[in-house]
Amino acid sequence: MTLTPYLADSAKNTGTAVIVCPGGSYCWLDMEIEGDSTARWLQANGINAFVLRYRVAEIAAYCVGYRVIGLGSKYPNMVRDVEQALAHVYTHADTYGVDTTQIGVMGFSAGGHLAMSSWVYNHSPYKPAFVCPIYPVVTMKRPYVHHRSRRGALGIWGQWNKKMQDSLSLEKHITGSCPPVFMVNCEDDPVVKWQNSALLDSSLIANGVEHLYIRYHTGGHGFGGSESKGTAESRQWKGAFIQWISNINPKKP
Repeated sequence: MTLTPYLADSAKNTGTAVIVCPGGSYCWLDMEIEGDSTARWLQANGINAFVLRYRVAEIAAYCVGYRVIGLGSKYPNMVRDVEQALAHVYTHADTYGVDTTQIGVMGFSAGGHLAMSSWVYNHSPYKPAFVCPIYPVVTMKRPYVHHRSRRGALGIWGQWNKKMQDSLSLEKHITGSCPPVFMVNCEDDPVVKWQNSALLDSSLIANGVEHLYIRYHTGGHGFGGSESKGTAESRQWKGAFIQWISNINPKKP
């Protein structure tokens, strides 16, 4: 696990911090579009960003079948990594100029699953103040499961474990103590079925959790913090997030 900080200029620093979890089906990490580009955008808006390189299966291990004999990272390694990242930012908040009441986690695709997992499966005292899953993987159950992410998280044999499928299906584990959630996806997503977000939205509503769910018609998947990927419609999510975070953070100008 590594954590790369992108600290806001002191004159613009809102005190908010976001741990950024790139996606990649729990098999690799999109460190540019969903990692560094996103962090630079947050930084430019006065938000301290920390890009998390968490443990995944890795493409080589996945492709050549190492997972069959148990090698390669899988659950709960990635959750332990995001727990460590939260602990680090919390305990070094003064150094980073961060308000400990405004430390959240944002993630994309499988990283969106991890972002929500940073609260749902977190057994440490350091939990996110808000969570932002963007076109997230949510369920590990048919008919909307993203099979590659399930294999990446649970392994070649573990993916068929019904108990683990239930355990890692986020929509089954939301409670009223969940922090505020900002969620975005697109109806034309060809990778992760848009119904994943709809399942999570329904669970958040049922449990009375403060949240904003935006479902765009177009934009596909994997646009992250890019200024060119996706569509003009889907790229509006960044402005919507800045507005949303300003409403839950009164220090934001």
